[in-house]
Amino acid sequence: MGSSIDVFAAIKSNYGSMSKGHRKIAEYILENYQKASFMTALSLGQTVGVSESTVVRFAMELGFDGYPGFQDNLKTAMKSKLTSVQRIELASSQMDKNDVFDKVMSLDIELIRQTRENGDREAFAGAVDAILKAKKIYIVASRSASALAVFLRYYFSIIFDEVVLLNNIDTSDILQRLFRVSEDDVVIGISFPRYSKHTNIAMEYASGKGATTIAVTDSQHSPIAKNAKHVLTAGSGMVSFADSLAAPLSLINALIAAVSLEKEAEIGRSFETLEHLWDEYDVYEKTDR
Repeated sequence: MGSSIDVFAAIKSNYGSMSKGHRKIAEYILENYQKASFMTALSLGQTVGVSESTVVRFAMELGFDGYPGFQDNLKTAMKSKLTSVQRIELASSQMDKNDVFDKVMSLDIELIRQTRENGDREAFAGAVDAILKAKKIYIVASRSASALAVFLRYYFSIIFDEVVLLNNIDTSDILQRLFRVSEDDVVIGISFPRYSKHTNIAMEYASGKGATTIAVTDSQHSPIAKNAKHVLTAGSGMVSFADSLAAPLSLINALIAAVSLEKEAEIGRSFETLEHLWDEYDVYEKTDR
Protein backbone atom coordinates (compact mmCIF):
# COMPACT_ATOMS: atom_id res chain seq x y z
CA MET A 1 0.00 0.00 0.00
CA GLY A 2 1.01 3.60 -0.55
CA SER A 3 3.34 3.15 -3.53
CA SER A 4 1.20 5.38 -5.80
CA ILE A 5 0.39 8.06 -3.21
CA ASP A 6 1.43 11.64 -3.95
CA VAL A 7 2.94 12.60 -0.57
CA PHE A 8 2.44 16.35 -0.85
CA ALA A 9 -1.11 16.06 -2.22
CA ALA A 10 -2.02 13.61 0.57
CA ILE A 11 -0.69 15.96 3.25
CA LYS A 12 -2.55 18.95 1.85
CA SER A 13 -5.85 17.10 1.38
CA ASN A 14 -5.75 15.64 4.92
CA TYR A 15 -4.44 18.73 6.70
CA GLY A 16 -7.87 20.04 7.73
CA SER A 17 -8.73 16.88 9.68
CA MET A 18 -5.30 16.36 11.28
CA SER A 19 -4.60 16.47 15.00
CA LYS A 20 -2.38 19.21 16.39
CA GLY A 21 0.65 16.89 16.47
CA HIS A 22 0.10 15.69 12.92
CA ARG A 23 -0.25 19.27 11.70
CA LYS A 24 3.14 20.10 13.20
CA ILE A 25 4.68 17.19 11.28
CA ALA A 26 2.88 18.18 8.07
CA GLU A 27 3.96 21.82 8.30
CA TYR A 28 7.59 20.88 8.91
CA ILE A 29 7.63 18.47 5.96
CA LEU A 30 6.04 20.95 3.56
CA GLU A 31 8.57 23.62 4.54
CA ASN A 32 11.62 21.37 4.94
CA TYR A 33 11.01 18.34 2.73
CA GLN A 34 14.68 18.19 1.68
CA LYS A 35 15.81 17.61 5.28
CA ALA A 36 12.75 15.61 6.33
CA SER A 37 13.25 12.99 3.61
CA PHE A 38 16.52 11.90 5.28
CA MET A 39 15.21 11.86 8.85
CA THR A 40 14.22 8.78 10.83
CA ALA A 41 10.79 8.76 12.48
CA LEU A 42 12.54 9.39 15.80
CA SER A 43 14.59 12.37 14.61
CA LEU A 44 11.61 13.90 12.78
CA GLY A 45 9.52 13.58 15.94
CA GLN A 46 12.24 15.13 18.08
CA THR A 47 12.61 18.03 15.64
CA VAL A 48 8.92 18.97 15.69
CA GLY A 49 8.30 18.02 19.33
CA VAL A 50 6.19 14.85 19.03
CA SER A 51 6.80 11.18 19.76
CA GLU A 52 8.18 8.65 17.28
CA SER A 53 4.88 6.75 17.40
CA THR A 54 3.01 9.93 16.42
CA VAL A 55 5.19 10.22 13.31
CA VAL A 56 4.48 6.58 12.41
CA ARG A 57 0.71 7.10 12.87
CA PHE A 58 0.95 10.24 10.72
CA ALA A 59 2.44 8.18 7.87
CA MET A 60 -0.21 5.48 8.24
CA GLU A 61 -3.08 7.97 8.24
CA LEU A 62 -1.82 9.23 4.87
CA GLY A 63 -2.25 5.69 3.50
CA PHE A 64 1.20 4.18 3.97
CA ASP A 65 1.95 0.85 5.63
CA GLY A 66 4.45 2.57 7.88
CA TYR A 67 7.15 5.21 8.04
CA PRO A 68 9.65 3.51 5.65
CA GLY A 69 7.14 3.55 2.78
CA PHE A 70 6.28 7.16 3.52
CA GLN A 71 9.98 8.11 3.60
CA ASP A 72 10.71 6.35 0.29
CA ASN A 73 7.89 8.24 -1.43
CA LEU A 74 9.00 11.50 0.14
CA LYS A 75 12.55 10.98 -1.15
CA THR A 76 11.29 10.33 -4.67
CA ALA A 77 8.96 13.33 -4.58
CA MET A 78 11.72 15.50 -3.13
CA LYS A 79 14.27 14.56 -5.80
CA SER A 80 11.83 15.41 -8.59
CA LYS A 81 11.15 18.85 -7.07
CA LEU A 82 14.69 20.00 -6.29
CA THR A 83 16.32 22.52 -8.58
CA SER A 84 20.04 22.24 -9.34
CA VAL A 85 20.76 25.05 -6.84
CA GLN A 86 18.80 23.23 -4.11
CA ARG A 87 20.69 20.03 -4.87
CA ILE A 88 24.00 21.80 -4.32
CA GLU A 89 22.74 23.27 -1.03
CA LEU A 90 21.48 19.88 0.18
CA ALA A 91 24.74 18.14 -0.74
CA SER A 92 26.76 20.84 1.01
CA SER A 93 24.79 20.30 4.21
CA GLN A 94 25.48 16.55 4.14
CA MET A 95 29.16 16.38 3.25
CA ASP A 96 32.39 18.02 4.28
CA LYS A 97 34.91 19.10 1.64
CA ASN A 98 37.56 16.95 3.31
CA ASP A 99 35.63 13.69 2.95
CA VAL A 100 34.05 14.07 -0.50
CA PHE A 101 35.97 11.12 -2.00
CA ASP A 102 34.91 8.69 0.74
CA LYS A 103 31.34 10.01 0.90
CA VAL A 104 30.72 9.70 -2.84
CA MET A 105 32.25 6.23 -3.07
CA SER A 106 30.29 5.08 -0.03
CA LEU A 107 27.07 6.45 -1.51
CA ASP A 108 27.62 4.59 -4.78
CA ILE A 109 28.43 1.34 -2.96
CA GLU A 110 25.29 1.65 -0.83
CA LEU A 111 23.09 2.40 -3.85
CA ILE A 112 24.40 -0.66 -5.70
CA ARG A 113 23.85 -2.79 -2.58
CA GLN A 114 20.25 -1.57 -2.26
CA THR A 115 19.64 -2.15 -5.97
CA ARG A 116 20.85 -5.74 -5.71
CA GLU A 117 18.79 -6.46 -2.59
CA ASN A 118 15.58 -4.83 -3.82
CA GLY A 119 15.78 -5.84 -7.48
CA ASP A 120 12.73 -7.56 -8.97
CA ARG A 121 14.21 -10.70 -10.54
CA GLU A 122 10.93 -11.58 -12.25
CA ALA A 123 10.71 -8.17 -13.92
CA PHE A 124 14.38 -8.45 -14.94
CA ALA A 125 13.81 -11.88 -16.53
CA GLY A 126 10.71 -10.58 -18.30
CA ALA A 127 12.63 -7.64 -19.70
CA VAL A 128 15.43 -9.88 -20.97
CA ASP A 129 12.93 -12.21 -22.66
CA ALA A 130 11.12 -9.29 -24.33
CA ILE A 131 14.38 -7.81 -25.62
CA LEU A 132 15.46 -11.14 -27.10
CA LYS A 133 12.14 -11.47 -28.96
CA ALA A 134 11.94 -7.88 -30.21
CA LYS A 135 12.00 -7.01 -33.90
CA LYS A 136 13.30 -3.52 -33.13
CA ILE A 137 14.59 -1.98 -29.90
CA TYR A 138 14.11 1.70 -29.10
CA ILE A 139 16.07 3.32 -26.26
CA VAL A 140 14.71 6.65 -24.98
CA ALA A 141 16.40 9.01 -22.52
CA SER A 142 17.15 12.66 -21.85
CA ARG A 143 19.62 14.78 -19.91
CA SER A 144 22.02 12.86 -17.66
CA ALA A 145 20.22 9.57 -18.37
CA SER A 146 21.43 9.93 -21.97
CA ALA A 147 24.85 8.65 -20.89
CA LEU A 148 23.21 5.39 -19.82
CA ALA A 149 21.24 5.18 -23.06
CA VAL A 150 24.37 5.65 -25.20
CA PHE A 151 26.18 2.93 -23.23
CA LEU A 152 23.26 0.50 -23.63
CA ARG A 153 22.86 1.25 -27.31
CA TYR A 154 26.58 0.73 -27.99
CA TYR A 155 26.50 -2.87 -26.76
CA PHE A 156 23.01 -3.70 -28.00
CA SER A 157 23.99 -2.55 -31.51
CA ILE A 158 26.66 -5.27 -31.50
CA ILE A 159 24.09 -7.88 -30.49
CA PHE A 160 21.01 -6.76 -32.47
CA ASP A 161 20.42 -5.40 -35.98
CA GLU A 162 17.69 -2.89 -35.17
CA VAL A 163 18.53 -0.60 -32.25
CA VAL A 164 17.31 3.01 -32.31
CA LEU A 165 18.57 5.62 -29.84
CA LEU A 166 16.25 8.54 -29.08
CA ASN A 167 18.06 10.87 -26.69
CA ASN A 168 18.02 14.58 -26.03
CA ILE A 169 15.47 15.35 -28.72
CA ASP A 170 12.15 17.12 -28.31
CA THR A 171 8.74 15.48 -28.14
CA SER A 172 7.80 16.06 -31.78
CA ASP A 173 11.00 14.37 -32.98
CA ILE A 174 10.53 11.45 -30.58
CA LEU A 175 6.96 10.84 -31.78
CA GLN A 176 8.01 11.20 -35.42
CA ARG A 177 10.64 8.47 -34.98
CA LEU A 178 8.34 6.29 -32.87
CA PHE A 179 5.17 6.46 -34.95
CA ARG A 180 5.87 3.11 -36.66
CA VAL A 181 6.46 1.31 -33.36
CA SER A 182 4.47 -1.92 -33.15
CA GLU A 183 3.62 -4.88 -30.93
CA ASP A 184 6.77 -6.60 -32.20
CA ASP A 185 9.03 -3.91 -30.75
CA VAL A 186 10.49 -3.05 -27.35
CA VAL A 187 10.87 0.48 -26.03
CA ILE A 188 13.30 0.98 -23.14
CA GLY A 189 12.80 4.26 -21.28
CA ILE A 190 15.55 5.45 -18.92
CA SER A 191 14.59 8.20 -16.51
CA PHE A 192 15.77 9.32 -13.07
CA PRO A 193 14.97 12.45 -11.03
CA ARG A 194 14.45 15.08 -12.23
CA TYR A 195 12.26 13.08 -14.60
CA SER A 196 12.11 13.99 -18.30
CA LYS A 197 8.67 14.69 -19.78
CA HIS A 198 9.94 13.64 -23.21
CA THR A 199 10.77 10.14 -22.02
CA ASN A 200 7.45 9.82 -20.24
CA ILE A 201 5.52 10.85 -23.37
CA ALA A 202 7.49 8.34 -25.45
CA MET A 203 6.65 5.52 -23.03
CA GLU A 204 2.99 6.47 -22.97
CA TYR A 205 2.81 6.55 -26.77
CA ALA A 206 4.68 3.25 -27.20
CA SER A 207 2.51 1.52 -24.61
CA GLY A 208 -0.61 2.74 -26.42
CA LYS A 209 0.71 1.27 -29.68
CA GLY A 210 1.11 -2.15 -28.05
CA ALA A 211 4.91 -2.22 -27.84
CA THR A 212 6.52 -3.91 -24.86
CA THR A 213 7.77 -1.13 -22.64
CA ILE A 214 10.63 -1.44 -20.15
CA ALA A 215 11.34 1.26 -17.58
CA VAL A 216 14.80 1.70 -16.09
CA THR A 217 14.17 4.11 -13.25
CA ASP A 218 14.53 4.67 -9.52
CA SER A 219 11.16 3.50 -8.20
CA GLN A 220 7.90 1.74 -8.98
CA HIS A 221 6.07 5.06 -8.74
CA SER A 222 8.27 7.14 -11.04
CA PRO A 223 6.37 8.73 -13.97
CA ILE A 224 7.55 6.22 -16.59
CA ALA A 225 6.72 3.18 -14.45
CA LYS A 226 2.98 3.52 -14.99
CA ASN A 227 3.41 2.96 -18.75
CA ALA A 228 5.91 0.09 -18.43
CA LYS A 229 5.22 -3.63 -18.62
CA HIS A 230 8.53 -4.35 -16.88
CA VAL A 231 9.96 -1.94 -14.29
CA LEU A 232 13.65 -2.26 -13.41
CA THR A 233 14.68 -0.08 -10.49
CA ALA A 234 18.07 1.16 -9.37
CA GLY A 235 19.01 3.48 -6.55
CA SER A 236 19.74 7.03 -7.66
CA GLY A 237 21.38 9.49 -5.31
CA MET A 238 22.49 13.08 -5.55
CA VAL A 239 26.10 14.19 -5.53
CA SER A 240 25.98 17.98 -5.56
CA PHE A 241 24.05 18.93 -8.72
CA ALA A 242 25.16 15.69 -10.40
CA ASP A 243 23.23 12.44 -10.27
CA SER A 244 24.86 9.26 -9.02
CA LEU A 245 24.42 6.80 -11.89
CA ALA A 246 26.59 4.00 -10.50
CA ALA A 247 23.67 1.74 -9.58
CA PRO A 248 21.69 2.40 -12.81
CA LEU A 249 24.82 1.63 -14.84
CA SER A 250 25.32 -1.59 -12.87
CA LEU A 251 21.72 -2.58 -13.60
CA ILE A 252 22.23 -1.89 -17.31
CA ASN A 253 25.44 -3.93 -17.21
CA ALA A 254 23.43 -6.82 -15.79
CA LEU A 255 20.86 -6.42 -18.56
CA ILE A 256 23.57 -6.50 -21.25
CA ALA A 257 25.22 -9.53 -19.64
CA ALA A 258 21.94 -11.46 -19.40
CA VAL A 259 21.07 -10.77 -23.03
CA SER A 260 24.59 -11.59 -24.24
CA LEU A 261 24.54 -15.01 -22.57
CA GLU A 262 21.47 -15.89 -24.61
CA LYS A 263 23.06 -14.58 -27.83
CA GLU A 264 26.57 -15.91 -27.29
CA ALA A 265 27.02 -17.45 -30.76
CA GLU A 266 25.84 -14.33 -32.62
CA ILE A 267 28.02 -12.09 -30.49
CA GLY A 268 31.06 -14.28 -31.14
CA ARG A 269 30.56 -13.94 -34.90
CA SER A 270 30.04 -10.19 -34.61
CA PHE A 271 33.22 -9.69 -32.64
CA GLU A 272 35.24 -11.81 -35.07
CA THR A 273 34.17 -9.49 -37.87
CA LEU A 274 34.78 -6.38 -35.77
CA GLU A 275 38.26 -7.52 -34.72
CA HIS A 276 39.24 -7.94 -38.39
CA LEU A 277 37.90 -4.46 -39.17
CA TRP A 278 39.65 -2.89 -36.18
CA ASP A 279 42.95 -4.48 -37.23
CA GLU A 280 42.52 -3.51 -40.87
CA TYR A 281 41.80 0.12 -40.09
CA ASP A 282 44.22 0.33 -37.13
CA VAL A 283 41.52 1.43 -34.72
CA TYR A 284 43.33 0.62 -31.48
CA GLU A 285 46.84 1.40 -30.31
CA LYS A 286 49.18 -1.60 -30.43
CA THR A 287 50.90 -2.40 -27.15
CA ASP A 288 53.16 -5.14 -25.88
CA ARG A 289 51.66 -5.01 -22.39
